[in-house]
Amino acid sequence: MEPLKIDGAYGEGGGQIIRSAVTLSAITGKPIEIENIRKNRKVPGLRPQHLTGIQILAKICNARVEGLNIGSTMVRFFPSDVTSSVLKENVCTAGSIPLILQVLVPVVSLAKKNLKMLIMGGTDVPWSPTSNYTKFVLGEAYSRIGIEFSIDIKKRGYYPRGRGIVDVQVSPCEKIKPISLLNRKTSSVKLLCSYSMIPHKSAENEVIETKKILENHTLSCDYDIKEETALDEGCSLLAFSHDESSIIGSDAICHNNMIGMGSFVANRFLESGLGVDLSLSDMLVIPLAMSKEISVLRVKKITKHLETNLFVTSKITGCKYGVGKIDDGYEVRIVGNSEARAE
Repeated sequence: MEPLKIDGAYGEGGGQIIRSAVTLSAITGKPIEIENIRKNRKVPGLRPQHLTGIQILAKICNARVEGLNIGSTMVRFFPSDVTSSVLKENVCTAGSIPLILQVLVPVVSLAKKNLKMLIMGGTDVPWSPTSNYTKFVLGEAYSRIGIEFSIDIKKRGYYPRGRGIVDVQVSPCEKIKPISLLNRKTSSVKLLCSYSMIPHKSAENEVIETKKILENHTLSCDYDIKEETALDEGCSLLAFSHDESSIIGSDAICHNNMIGMGSFVANRFLESGLGVDLSLSDMLVIPLAMSKEISVLRVKKITKHLETNLFVTSKITGCKYGVGKIDDGYEVRIVGNSEARAE
């Protein structure tokens, strides 16, 4: 089969389109060719953090890959059958474990396989969701769709050395379920803070600032602050809530100057008064494209990541989607194509 060509410069033109394309290729069994990878970036082509996720995915789905090297602006990915796997992987840098899991989890679960993996790398690093966001926000959303995974954070890994350790388990998805996430109804918010090699008071001050801002907007907050082992100093802060009609998270990391971290997390949480936060909206497109029923998400704005994922997912799977303006944001409807999955 001739590979389907994907323009890697489309939309945000970064790592997101690479991850989404190879994930969809493995799920559907369709070979792909990604061109113009990171074409408009200061340093074009594949970077080390992109290689690791593709390499692990290639193991799991027995894929043949061409062009998989640093600086490459074209990759061809030829997937085969997904297999249940037990793996031990080392990113060797502070490369993001959460971003790697965005590739692996839906592929394994939707193929009705199992994965047990111990992986070393970055747990909480720049330009990536935190591990707590992945566990408590993405994990909740995936569970409602029918995708079950667990992560046990054994050791935190911050920039620049990383070397955090995470134990991952992914279970087979028996049935993909549509979801409808429209408006946040709950007034209860949970705050989680993990820190390493910084004063406890500095972390606590930012958590208290987050709590104060949220409570000034009639929200109630419980919080948990933990000092956890890591090679480098760092701090991860997450505010999140769940109810039957919403899943919202807001996270941030820092390494030295923490001032303002708490207000950033609180204000970004307050901006997400609809069904999903901005980050979660694009993460849900791929699995929802595999359901034959309609899913509805309401989000404050359409990000480049969401736009990119809607484009590449519809091109590879044939799913349909629509985006409409509502009073306080946008409504995204996705009608999946259950026949797109490889059997």
